[in-house]
Amino acid sequence: MDSRLAALEHWLAGQFDGVAYQLAPASEDASFRRYFRARLADGRTYVVMDAPPAHEDCAPFVRVAQLLRDAAVHAPDVHAQDLAQGFLLLSDLGTTTYLNALETGDADALMRDAIDALLRWQLATRPGTLPPYDEALLQREMALFPDWYVGRHLAKVLAETQKNDLQRIFALLAASALAQPRVYVHRDYMPRNLMVSEPNPGVLDFQDAVMGPITYDVISLLRDAFLSWDEARVLDWSVRYWEKAKKAGLPVDADFAEFWRALEWMGLQRHLKVMGIFARLTYRDGKAKYVTDTPRFVGYARAVATRYEPLKPLARLLDVLS
Repeated sequence: MDSRLAALEHWLAGQFDGVAYQLAPASEDASFRRYFRARLADGRTYVVMDAPPAHEDCAPFVRVAQLLRDAAVHAPDVHAQDLAQGFLLLSDLGTTTYLNALETGDADALMRDAIDALLRWQLATRPGTLPPYDEALLQREMALFPDWYVGRHLAKVLAETQKNDLQRIFALLAASALAQPRVYVHRDYMPRNLMVSEPNPGVLDFQDAVMGPITYDVISLLRDAFLSWDEARVLDWSVRYWEKAKKAGLPVDADFAEFWRALEWMGLQRHLKVMGIFARLTYRDGKAKYVTDTPRFVGYARAVATRYEPLKPLARLLDVLS
């Protein structure tokens, strides 16, 4: 028996004042959170989050949702909350993700909306509001690559020279990230977490937001976990973001070449992290589907590491591991 589902349904009955409703799974999540769509007999629909308090804390979601809405970004309204039980009743942003829409719709129009929303989010930055994306967090994330992807998924043991090369790469990537201007960072601003909605886009999965590097959300959007674009298109969208950011007064580098290098290095840090996370989801959490997308990240990482002389030891390591 699903005791949490029973408790959730009891809670919802009180929120809906006795109006009959039907509950169905709404989406999957890599965390312990579950999402359901509640359809009421009077025609209303809501999304319900079930986040077991032993594993998840709903408070950051509620707090960041308000920050996003204050920035005129379309995040769900929190209609009701029970933080002790880990239940949230949210407005429904629809059923069409950017991940689905980009493959058949007007990608330029969708990306334009996503970039404009990101600019509003970054422009709303207020110091001290969100936790810092500091060196300790950056390093912990990158350590997932040798620990879970190399050690567990590939079952390889790195030589001391390879370990040393990797640590030097990690230090370079962390230093590049920390040298960037700090803004609000969604931390998973990718097509799977954006919904086609009005206003567009609706933004989800933002509870891990931090204050961090200005390029992080841009590269998360353009070099995605589940959808790849050719380099010319990534470059074009990056230029569009950079030009709009400059015009809006955001502190992007005045030299696009320097902005592009920082963007690529930031993406590499993220891709190393995600390779480790996808392996951990498989071997620790029993969610094997994510690791099938790992080759996409290997391709991203190899391309970037090959382009920059200080990063070439990583390209050689990836060649040996593959």
